[in-house]
Amino acid sequence: MAGRDDGNSAYGHKAFKRSRSHFADRITADGRDGRPVEAGRYRLIVSRACPWASRAVISRRLLGLEDALSMGIADPIQDDRSWRFTLDPDGRDPVLGIRFLAEAYDRREKDHPGGVSVPAIVDVTDGELVTNDYQRITLDLATEWSALHRDGAPDLYPEPLRGEIDAIMAEVYEDVNNGVYRAGFANGQAEYEEACAAVFRRLELLASRLAWRRYLVGDTITEADIRLFTTLVRFDAVYHGHFKCNRWKLTENEVLWAYARDLFQTPGFGDTVDFDHIKRHYYQVHTGINPTLIVPLGPDLSGWLSPHHRERLGGRPFGDGTPPGPVLPGEEVPPRGRP
Repeated sequence: MAGRDDGNSAYGHKAFKRSRSHFADRITADGRDGRPVEAGRYRLIVSRACPWASRAVISRRLLGLEDALSMGIADPIQDDRSWRFTLDPDGRDPVLGIRFLAEAYDRREKDHPGGVSVPAIVDVTDGELVTNDYQRITLDLATEWSALHRDGAPDLYPEPLRGEIDAIMAEVYEDVNNGVYRAGFANGQAEYEEACAAVFRRLELLASRLAWRRYLVGDTITEADIRLFTTLVRFDAVYHGHFKCNRWKLTENEVLWAYARDLFQTPGFGDTVDFDHIKRHYYQVHTGINPTLIVPLGPDLSGWLSPHHRERLGGRPFGDGTPPGPVLPGEEVPPRGRP
C-alpha cells in the first residue's frame, strides 16, 4: 500500500492504477541479487492496516521467521511523508533509527517513482530498502528462506501445486485483492459498476470452489489462502461500506464467511489482525472518499470467533507440520484491535 505527498485526497477523483513495485531485488539463499538470506540482517516493515503487508506478517509467523527477520510496524495513519514510526518511542523505528520509511527508500534511490509502500524489507547493515515487491516477498519467504524456517513449518508454496496456486492467485488478485480498490477509488459510475461486479462474480466462483474443499488448493493452507484471507478479513469492516462493495456482506455468504472464520481461528492468521488499525487507516487516510474522517462503530466483530465447522471437509491446516508458537512479546495485537 503506497502513499506520499498527501495524494490521499486524490482517491476517488482520478482513475485508479496500482503502481508496480519499483524495487524488486530478491533476498535469496544463494544471494544472486547481492542480498543473501541471513538471520538478523533484514527488517520487515509493515502496516497492520494494509492487506498487502498483512500477507507478509502472516507468512512470517506461520513459517517461524520471527527471530530471523525482525518486524517494524508503522502507524496506520500516514502524513505527507507516508508511513511513519510514531507508534515507537521517540517516533523512531528502534532498529533502523528512522522516523519515516521514506528515509530507507531515499537511501536506496533519491526521487524514486511509485511512492513509499509496505511491505518493505530493509537491510539493517546499511539502512537501504531492498525490496517492496509485495507479490514476490512472501513467495521468497516460503522458498528462499527455508533454511531458517521453524521446525514444523508448513509448505506454503508446494512445488507440485504451484501452477494451480499461481492461477488462483492471479484471478484473486485481479478481481478481489485489487478489484475492491478499483471499485472504491473509481471516479465514474461505469468504472465502479464494472469493478464491483467483477469482485462479486469472483467471490461467488470462489464460494462454489470452497463449498466442497476446505482450502483453495490441495488439503493444506497455501499462499493462495493467505492472499484471499487478507481481503476477506477487511471486507465487512471497510470494503463493504467505504469502497461501496455492498451487494452483500461477507457474513451473508455462508461458505466464504465460514472459510474466513476457519482461517481467522487458525494460529498465524487472526492473531495478526488489528481491526482498529484497519478501520482507522481506510477511513482517516482516504480523505478523497471520506472527507469527514469519521470511523464507523461497526460492524460487530464478535462473530469471527464463532464455530465454523469447516473441519468436516477434511484437510490439515499445516499438513505434516505444526501450528506456530505464541506471538512474540511486542507483536501482540492490542485488545482494542481484537474481536
